[in-house]
Amino acid sequence: MMQDAEAGNAFDSAVRRLERAATLLESRLELLAKEAAAEAGGLLDQDRAKLAQELDAARGRERELMAAGDEAAHALDRAITEIRQVLGSGRIGGEV
Repeated sequence: MMQDAEAGNAFDSAVRRLERAATLLESRLELLAKEAAAEAGGLLDQDRAKLAQELDAARGRERELMAAGDEAAHALDRAITEIRQVLGSGRIGGEV
């Protein structure tokens, strides 16, 4: 009987240690999951900010290209008008 009681106490003690270890492991996993989520959120915020900057830069470049395109179109219009005037007036070869 005494051995059964000692074996029962040892078993109960082992179960308590196992439960305590499982609880500590669970707590540590929850902490690590929270840290990972916070880090991932921070990385997403950084990526979002970087993409926003790149988008702003691309839009700025688009505006510059549109302005250059408009300027080129106006220059072509002026050149076409001048060519038509020269051809219409019969002035060729720099005659005034």
